[in-house]
Amino acid sequence: MSTHISVPPHALLERILTLEIVRVTERAAVSSARLRGHGQEKPADQAAVDAMRRELNKLPIQGTIVIGEGERDEAPMLFIGEKVGMNAGPEVDIAVDPLEGTTLCAKNMPGSIATMAMADGGTLLHAPDVYMQKLAIGPGYDKGVVELDATPAENVRRLAKAKGVKPEGITVLVLDRPRHASIIESVRSTGAAVRLITDGDVAGVIHCADPDNTGVDMYLGTGGAPEGVLAAVALRCIGGQMQCRLILDSDEKRERAAKMGVNDPKMIYGIEDMARGDCLFAATGVTTGSLLSGVKFRKDGVIETETVVMRSVTGTVRYIKAEHRELAKFHLD
Repeated sequence: MSTHISVPPHALLERILTLEIVRVTERAAVSSARLRGHGQEKPADQAAVDAMRRELNKLPIQGTIVIGEGERDEAPMLFIGEKVGMNAGPEVDIAVDPLEGTTLCAKNMPGSIATMAMADGGTLLHAPDVYMQKLAIGPGYDKGVVELDATPAENVRRLAKAKGVKPEGITVLVLDRPRHASIIESVRSTGAAVRLITDGDVAGVIHCADPDNTGVDMYLGTGGAPEGVLAAVALRCIGGQMQCRLILDSDEKRERAAKMGVNDPKMIYGIEDMARGDCLFAATGVTTGSLLSGVKFRKDGVIETETVVMRSVTGTVRYIKAEHRELAKFHLD
């Protein structure tokens, strides 16, 4: 007697695509990991792009890249607006950063990841490739406990009170950039600690979601808007909070944003403004960091990967450690 398992359309993202997107980020991570430490940022990024696009086109989806490598004229593949998938199945929005932390990969430093998000069609913010102010905290706090327009010091004090600790018990993650000097000074004035990272603010934001293990309570600073949308999907799956504002400081940027549907250039975006509906997030480690282990090429030919995959509707977070023995799928020749 055969058993027929039917999957209702609303469950497709969960039942079919949760593991499928893991394969996409695994392929991208392995392809770029072969170039770790070679000082070649563009070839490493291109290897990840090629692998990710190849795998996306095998999925039973009608996919549109809404966050990608750039606009069509500057990105030959995975450009914003590109259609991917088998043109069958659910319509989905896709956000990708095939190699977040290209410099980290090129220098073989910790924290480089291959990452993507998938959501119901029309539910992800179409963010232009500009800078974005970002504030993020993890789950378990009342809404509005921190605010983007409050000073860093005030946000530290508010979060400390909500957490039931002194400001000295708070750690804030910040990208190590000259533009963040005043943020760092304001945070430290409260007695709170600052942890600096050189690159990778998708992973940086995700650190807030698990402060017990990462030691990070808050993320502050400006970084790429596309990375902000990816991070928002991840936090949405886990239940954290995020507030962002696009930095549209020229007529050209405001015009580009308007073409992508941004009507209010001063709007503060919450998580659900950037990622509505059902969404999935996956990231595979390229170089070992505090979030994920990097790709391992073993002497016996086996390739090991570690991936985190999350879903918003269920709040499920899966860590998948895989050993790959059929290596033809990676197209490494």
